[in-house]
Amino acid sequence: MVPPAIIRDNHKSAVKAGRNRNRAQKTAEIIKDWILELKLMPGDRLPQEHELIDRLQVSKGTTREALKIMETQGLIRTRTGPGGGAFVSEMSSDTAYSLLATHFFFQEISIEDIYALRITLEPMLAAAVCVSITDDQIDLLREKMTYYAYPPASIEEEQSQREKELEFHELLADFCDNALLKFNCRFLIKMLKELTVCKKIYKKSNPELRERGLSYQEQLLSAFERKSPEDAETILCEHMKEARELMLAQEAHIKKGFLKA
Repeated sequence: MVPPAIIRDNHKSAVKAGRNRNRAQKTAEIIKDWILELKLMPGDRLPQEHELIDRLQVSKGTTREALKIMETQGLIRTRTGPGGGAFVSEMSSDTAYSLLATHFFFQEISIEDIYALRITLEPMLAAAVCVSITDDQIDLLREKMTYYAYPPASIEEEQSQREKELEFHELLADFCDNALLKFNCRFLIKMLKELTVCKKIYKKSNPELRERGLSYQEQLLSAFERKSPEDAETILCEHMKEARELMLAQEAHIKKGFLKA
């Protein structure tokens, strides 16, 4: 059993007066600071409720509300019974992506919006990855490309190939040491997968999208093998620009058909 973290005295009475919700949020922020300061890891137990109340000089209700806020954010999990309490947790990337996608649910995100960022971020990603990518990682990218290296026999297979092509870019992001760049690149791909108009585009045959994407990816792997970040950045930039034009052309075609109907 991991022992509870020790709260330091210099945090006592750190929560100022205010509305209950504000006090709970401030309390949650202080507990977060403790987690970072004491270098707690997922699975480590926080102090028991009575100790939190005593050290923070707040009510039981404020303490519980603060812990509830942190649990909603995915930073802790609570367990009842013997040996129970609040434990440090780590929010999964999928949960974070879902929460962020929900934020944009009622906003009109477009293909143009997504590619405006992909054109900026993915070339940076390629250059960063090129510096440290290993032969094994290059082999994993090549393996992913085998799923769409041939013309599809049906529209269903073409859709599956498109998913694998996007997974190529997700895998590429996974190789990046810059956690913030990785997260943003993967989130844009997730948005691209879930955008309604993109789903409609993927239901129609578009061999040029697969063929051009495959060509750029082959060039990218060659740049990786040469350890040329400049070439990798240029290739990904050209790839994203052309993908944007192809996707926008398909979007216009779909809208035109909708207006005729």
